[in-house]
This record gives sequence, structure tokens and C-alpha cells, in this order.
Amino acid sequence: MPAFSATAPGKIILFGEHAVVYGRPAIAVPVDKVRARATVIPEPRAASGSVRIQAVDIGLDQLISELPADNPLAAAVHAVFRAVGIQRSPAFTLRISSTIPQAAGMGSGAAVSVAAIRAVAAFLGRLLTDEQVSDLAYEVEKLYHGTPSGIDNTVITHNMPIYYVRSQPIQLLQVRQSFWLVIGDTGIKSPTSIAVGELRQAWQASPLIYEPLFDRVGEITQLARRSIENGESRDLGPLMDENHTLLQQMGVSSPELDRLCQVARQAGALGAKLSGGGRGGNMIAVAAEENAPQVAQALRAESAVRTITVRIK
Repeated sequence: MPAFSATAPGKIILFGEHAVVYGRPAIAVPVDKVRARATVIPEPRAASGSVRIQAVDIGLDQLISELPADNPLAAAVHAVFRAVGIQRSPAFTLRISSTIPQAAGMGSGAAVSVAAIRAVAAFLGRLLTDEQVSDLAYEVEKLYHGTPSGIDNTVITHNMPIYYVRSQPIQLLQVRQSFWLVIGDTGIKSPTSIAVGELRQAWQASPLIYEPLFDRVGEITQLARRSIENGESRDLGPLMDENHTLLQQMGVSSPELDRLCQVARQAGALGAKLSGGGRGGNMIAVAAEENAPQVAQALRAESAVRTITVRIK
């Protein structure tokens, strides 16, 4: 029998992180330059129901029966079994690899889940809709993030720019004129669940402080959507700068992120902000095409462990 493979892109949030958890809109785009891959290899000589998961990046090589129920990879496989009504599958090995930085705000967990769900479903001869894949991946996201917004699994599953409001129908974002982003990685791993959880505690203690911050982020996101759909990408710079200031006030930035944003602006970026959970991970800068290489070089010369330049179209 042949192997069955599926891939899924990384993602970056342009506007609205954290506030999206509280019902405000967010904008996110896929990042195809980094991807997760899942490959299902049939094991016809193994006993029925035997499933092995191999993920070299995290040093995992175990039978699914040996993994705890809250292991995200095991949960993704079991989610497919439940969705297609299979209690005992033919034996297989699921191999996972990824070039998406972990705990960096680029959706590594969701991408692995989406790729694994699609590969396992293909092996079982079942076709899942994008909505089904996204819903299953969202359930796995709860193991990674506790109270995920749902944006990661959505943008990664559909592999298109989206305007996202929790519990509302997906709105695909029409990019009238392409623009360039430079992503700078601080190299500091920062699990999203920690920043989200601590912000939730702060919000519960002082909602009158945080609700206006979330409101303004929502307004900025709406303005950004208008700029993107009207082909006015230069307007995104000041909006990013203001969004970053609001994230600083929420307490989810870090000196390293602040410094890289400042360096990007000094190198000619139109604007910059952290992206994702914060406290580490990545920042993004919007730049004119001719300035993007200069911005990337400045970030690497400062302290960014890697940069990725992407064209959003």
C-alpha cells in the first residue's frame, strides 16, 4: 500500500491577537515558507489497531496506546477515528516533521494537527471537508492553548488570508494589492497558553482596564481590513504600531520584541508589532518591497535568530 501525506502551512497574525479571544476581530494569513508534514505509512504486518507516532523534532517514537490521552498527536488521530466512525483501524505509522518554529506564534501545533488529520483520513479512505478538519484541529488546539481563539486552525486549514471573529462564519480576506511582511524570530519560546491564561486572570481582576484595550484593537483590525481590501497597504504601518502599543499595555510584549520592532522601524519598515501570544516568539514588520531585504538584515544584525520575508497576496 502507498503512503499518504499531507502538509499544512504556518500562519502569522497581522492584527487582533489576544483581543480575538474576547470576541473582537483578527486578521491572519498563512505562511507557506514554513510547513508541517504528516505521512501515514501502512504497516500490513502489524496487528490491527497498532498505531505508532514518530515525531523526530520532539524525540517522539511510541505506540499511540502508550501515550497519555492528552497528547495532542494522539488526540488528533483519535479525533479522526471518531469522526469517521472507526473503532479499530488498520495498522500504520504516522510520521510528523515540521519547519515551523515551535512556541513562536506561527501555528506549529495547529499545522501539525491539520496535516495529521488529513493524512490519517486519506489513509482510511475518508474525505473530510475543510470545516470538519478545522473543527477537529480546534479540539486538539485546546490541549495546546487551553482557551484557543480558533484562528490558527481556521487560517491554516483554509490556507487563505482571513478576517476572523470567534463563533461567526469565516470571512476570506480579499487582498487587493499584495504587500510584504518581514517576520523576525526572537528565538525565545513562549507557549501561547501561558500568555493567554495570565491575560485572562488580569482581565477577570480588572475588566474596566482591559475591555477598552480590546475594543481599540478591534477597531484597528477593522481599519486594517479596509486598508487591505482597498489596496492601501502603507496605512497598515501606523496601525501595526498602535496595535503593538496596546499589546504592551496588556502586558504580553517583552523587551526583545520591543527592540526588534524598533529596529525594523529604524531600518525603513512602515510599522511593526509582535505577533501571536507574545512574551517571545515572533514580531512582524510591514515594508515596501524594496525595503524588505534591508529590514530583514537589520533584524538579523540585532538579535533575530531567523527572518522570513513573505508576500501577502
